[in-house]
Amino acid sequence: MSAPSDGPHRKLPRWIVLGASGFVGSAIVAELLRRGEHVMAMAAPRLSSDASNAAALVAEAAHSPAVDSLAEAFSGAEFVINAAGLATPAEGSSPAMMGANGLLPAVITLAARQAGVRRFVHLSSASVQGHRRMIDESGQRAPFSAYSRTKALGEEVLELLATAEVGSTGGLAPGNVVSIRATSVQGPCRPTTRSLVKVASSALASVAAPGTAPTPVSSIDALAWFVVQSALFTGPVPPLVLQPWEGLSVSEVLRAAGGRAPVRLPKWFCHGVLSAGYFISRMLGERLHGPIRRVELMWFGQGQEPGWAESAGLIPTPAIAHVLEQARLSLR
Repeated sequence: MSAPSDGPHRKLPRWIVLGASGFVGSAIVAELLRRGEHVMAMAAPRLSSDASNAAALVAEAAHSPAVDSLAEAFSGAEFVINAAGLATPAEGSSPAMMGANGLLPAVITLAARQAGVRRFVHLSSASVQGHRRMIDESGQRAPFSAYSRTKALGEEVLELLATAEVGSTGGLAPGNVVSIRATSVQGPCRPTTRSLVKVASSALASVAAPGTAPTPVSSIDALAWFVVQSALFTGPVPPLVLQPWEGLSVSEVLRAAGGRAPVRLPKWFCHGVLSAGYFISRMLGERLHGPIRRVELMWFGQGQEPGWAESAGLIPTPAIAHVLEQARLSLR
C-alpha cells in the first residue's frame, strides 16, 4: 500500500479505502494488495450528528465541508470502499455514532459523485434486520439497538441519494452505489472471535435443540474477497447486497471454535432466558442488547435468503471453520 507520491507524474490510486486501519478495512486492503492493486488508505473524517432520520442526514451532508475535501481526495480513483464506522453495538446512541454510521455514508456518496468515482461500496450490517428469522436483501429493516439503528439510517441515506439531485454533478449511475450487509464476521485476532472461542471452549457452549439451525457467522477472508469482487463486477449491482452464507450450523460453529460438541438446551428455556435478558437490558437503556443478541445467535442462529451473490456466481470459498480453529489454537 502506498500513498500517491508528489509531483506531476504521480500514480493515482485506483482504490480508496476509508477505515483501512480497522478490522474490516485492513482485510480489504490486504485483499487488494494480494491482487496487485494500487490502493490508498484514507482516514475518514470524524463527523457527529443529532439528526434522527435519513432526510435530515442527507440535508446535513449536502452542507458538510467534508464533501469537497473528500471529493478532491477521491479525484482519479475508480473505486471507493467505506469500511469506516463506529462499531460499538453495546453502547447507547450518541452524536458520534450517528455521524460515523449515518452521516458519513451520505457525505462519501456526495463526494464520490462529485469526483466521478465509478463505484462506491459501503459496508453496512445485517443487524439492521434485527431478530428476523431470515435475513435478506430487502429494504425491510428492524433495528434493535442504537448501533443497528444508525447502520440502518446509513442504508436509508444512500437510498434517498439514489433518487435525489442533492449535490449531483454526475457520476455514480444506478447500480454503482452498493451497501453490503456484513453478517457476524470473525477473524483470528478479533476480540469478539476470541470471546466466542472462550465461550465455545467452556461449559457455557450450548445451542437450542436440535442445534441444526443455520448461522450467519462468517469469516473476514470471505467478506474481503466479496467486497472487492462486488466492486469489480462489470454489470449493475443491487443497492442492498447480503454477504453470502458460509454454510455452517450453530453446532458446527461452536465445535470449530471450541473443539467440542455444545450442549443442547430446550427451546422454551432459551426463549425464556432471552426474553428476561432483553427486558432487563431495556430497563438499562439497551446496554446489554449486544451481548444478549450474541447469545441469541449462538443458540438459534439466523437463516439467510439466497441473494444477488448466488445469482451472480460470486460465492467466496468458505473459511469460517478454519478461522475459528486458528483462533482456538492461538489461545492455547
